[in-house]
Amino acid sequence: MTEHLLTFLNLVASAVLVGKIVFLSFVTAPVLAKTLDADAFARVVRSLFPPYYGLGMLSAALGWASSVSLGFYHGFTPMVLIPAALWLGVLAIEQYCRTPLIAQINELSDQLKAKQAKGISTPLLQKERDVLHRRSVQLNSVVLLMGLCLLGFSGVLPSIH
Repeated sequence: MTEHLLTFLNLVASAVLVGKIVFLSFVTAPVLAKTLDADAFARVVRSLFPPYYGLGMLSAALGWASSVSLGFYHGFTPMVLIPAALWLGVLAIEQYCRTPLIAQINELSDQLKAKQAKGISTPLLQKERDVLHRRSVQLNSVVLLMGLCLLGFSGVLPSIH
């Protein structure tokens, strides 16, 4: 019974991780970008991303814990160790994005807005902000790929008798 619960928790963690990325990337962000002005969009994004990455971290912690726990039942084979390592990678990326990265992006955005309000052109500052934003998008894509791999591993977890 415990093994079934651990397998279920692992699958739920994978589904939540993939679902949050797909929903934000393909539904929420496009709708908000089309319906809100730039300032409102920026305020919503600033409010949205900390809990978004927090949910990813929670999913990763649950996925890692359930993977490692399954290892105690079935041995620490590659079919257990690879997903556990993927979960740790997801946790590290989500933590990096939540803590230093979005703070850096927000700080640069604030500087840009203040300078633009004074009529100061800041192409280097804009480029630096764009590089960090692109990094967040790329890392989000990596996490999506890792999440899809984790869903694949969920289908081949050791059989439960």
